[in-house]
Amino acid sequence: MKDRELKNFIEPIKEELKEFEKYFSQQMRSRVGLVELIVRYILRQKGKKIRPTLVLLSAKTLGDVNIHTYRGAVLVELLHTATLVHDDVVDNSDTRRGLPSINAIWKNRIAVLMGDYLLARGLQIAVDNDEFDFLKIITNTVKRMSEGELLQIQKIRKLNNDEETYLKIISDKTASLFATCTSIGAMSITSDKNVIDDFRQFGEYLGIAFQIKDDILDFEGTSSIMGKPTGNDLRDKKLTLPIIYALKQAEKNEVKNIKNLIKGRLSSKDIDSIFEFVSRYNGLEYANQRAKEFASKAIDIISKYENSESRQALIELVNFILNRKN
Repeated sequence: MKDRELKNFIEPIKEELKEFEKYFSQQMRSRVGLVELIVRYILRQKGKKIRPTLVLLSAKTLGDVNIHTYRGAVLVELLHTATLVHDDVVDNSDTRRGLPSINAIWKNRIAVLMGDYLLARGLQIAVDNDEFDFLKIITNTVKRMSEGELLQIQKIRKLNNDEETYLKIISDKTASLFATCTSIGAMSITSDKNVIDDFRQFGEYLGIAFQIKDDILDFEGTSSIMGKPTGNDLRDKKLTLPIIYALKQAEKNEVKNIKNLIKGRLSSKDIDSIFEFVSRYNGLEYANQRAKEFASKAIDIISKYENSESRQALIELVNFILNRKN
């Protein structure tokens, strides 16, 4: 996501986002020297802050951002950062946002413990401030994200993913955190369960559309919004929606040949062959259609609420995710 495009989404909450960044930095501090050193390193990694932006925009669509909103935004950003630290260990990644990853500098043991610290710090903030509703949402999200990751690992081993399971995986791994952001934003303003559920569902649909589009870009883009090289999912043996659909359309012998390719050590020529297979069976068109369906559901939900700059920014974010090229 380019900075100019991001600016369009944060314009309605640019002052609130500055307040969030100050509060987030304060809450990350530690008296332990090594923890403080790593925290400062994390704060140098200028992420796009999409998730706290979702919290703040959701809240401002319904009312005035308050201290509960800021705490909720800090909780989701701490959770997200913790998962990124742990993911880099699991994936053996050496870089994050253009800088060496924590595990690359301080090794896996410290990286795992740092991820644990960030998660625990978020839970502590919730408990210390009696934000038990937030805590309930966050703990369920951690459970869903872990289950989604484990289900994906199981499917990688068997190479037998189908669309229903794929949607379950991305809903748990990715969309659950988007839904947490939007529901916490709403919850910081209102106690109306119907409104909170609307915003939760909006975030869930947005997150599913986001991940489907990201998986499409792994086939057709030079790099995705998450910075992954094209074909990365195939190299990791992940069957995403474009190839799942193509495999469903193909004859058994061709399916067997493609799966045998994926099981092996993929060369650039192998990747090209799989891309051609997906294209021939309209896998990208189908995946784009499904992404549009979920994006449309998200827009339908949020469009019920009073028009405002914040609500419009959420709609524009949905459309951007759907139409982005990298």
